[in-house]
Amino acid sequence: MRPREVDFGAFVRRAADAGELVAQPRMGFGPPGLMRAGLAATRSAAATTVGTLTLDSYTRVGDLASAERAVRADGGANLNGYPIVSHPAETTAAVLAGLLNRDFPVQVRHGSAVPADIFSALVALRLTATEGGPVSYCLPYGRTPLAESIRNWSDCAVRFAALREFHSEPHLETFGGCMLGQLCPPGLLVALSVLEALFFQQRGLRSLSVSYAQQTNPEQDIEAVLALRRLCQELLSRSSWHVVIYAYMGVYPRTERGAYRLLGEAAGLALATGSERIIVKTVAESRRIPTIAENVAALEYVARAARARPPLRPPADDAHGGDSATYREANALINAVRNLHRDIGTALLLAFRRGYLDVPYCVHPDNRGRTRSALDGAGRLCWADTGALPVPPPERRAPAGTVTSSGLLEDLFYIQRKYDACAPESGEITASPALAERSRRLPGPR
Repeated sequence: MRPREVDFGAFVRRAADAGELVAQPRMGFGPPGLMRAGLAATRSAAATTVGTLTLDSYTRVGDLASAERAVRADGGANLNGYPIVSHPAETTAAVLAGLLNRDFPVQVRHGSAVPADIFSALVALRLTATEGGPVSYCLPYGRTPLAESIRNWSDCAVRFAALREFHSEPHLETFGGCMLGQLCPPGLLVALSVLEALFFQQRGLRSLSVSYAQQTNPEQDIEAVLALRRLCQELLSRSSWHVVIYAYMGVYPRTERGAYRLLGEAAGLALATGSERIIVKTVAESRRIPTIAENVAALEYVARAARARPPLRPPADDAHGGDSATYREANALINAVRNLHRDIGTALLLAFRRGYLDVPYCVHPDNRGRTRSALDGAGRLCWADTGALPVPPPERRAPAGTVTSSGLLEDLFYIQRKYDACAPESGEITASPALAERSRRLPGPR
């Protein structure tokens, strides 16, 4: 398959034009045979899908010696992802052979603030889709200095953009809309997603996606994604872009009914906001790494839910991307950062130093840590303390006294409690018995 025939962004656009929501797992296995089986099962699922190579934790932090030892010991069977740097390029090419094509692109997901070796592997293999960002893959995941992460990502983005020399269109997805997974207010998530996209655009990337992680209140989420879309329309005019929704990334429901109900609402959020792609989660998320079968079940469930249910109705004042509170807050943050320096990378570093960007409950040394957030009585995520953020006074604030250790635990488990306690609804989409039986025959981790 020649690289120019595999265009991740173009595939998603074609699917969206056909009225299909693209579903994607976060799947990664160490052994090449199992990774290939996972990609083959994703491609064969009864859904419009793209494949995923999620990398292992050793590779993510640059501990390649440990990854290589694991590969030598047992082929990587005990790794929690695919060690793309440690497997020979020929091995990865064989994993993808006959699967990767224009109708089944594959994205590499990794979580690294030091991604040079990963990007070297991608460029060597001519793999043209990945994700991350200088902030979103730095602050939540370790103690790599933000300045170092920004330099690393700047160099890698320029190298990745150069894949166009081989007549392929590289695609990069910002992880900025998923910071910490939960309890980061939507205005800040939207701002970080757009700012990282602008960072990539400045470094020559033209095919982008922006992320948003489902939070705790459906109406607030719709407002946030509509704000994200409007800001992208205003600021990413030179790029081709789409929106990817992440199913809830916090403490997940333990019951099958609760997990599927929450996943169905993530699909509803994507439909209500015109989002083109969704990253699924499985019924096993609260307990362990999901099997191939469980990933396929989630992909097919999202496809069935998207086709069976009408989309959620956007709030009237945001139906056309109006000036919602989330839009105003995100726009203020973006403008404040952009006014610090013409180069977005430099501006991001200055913004965190001054507290213009400040992620609540993030303990990274380069994050000021003066902001706080909490849930209100309707489950909306609100600011309790905005620190030095240059934002308008919040329309809603967290109730006084909620930002305590016990209050934080209550908020962290809010979604799990809510969805595990929910009663079945009439007409609710569930996993079909036929799907469950077929999924059981798929291989799992070993």
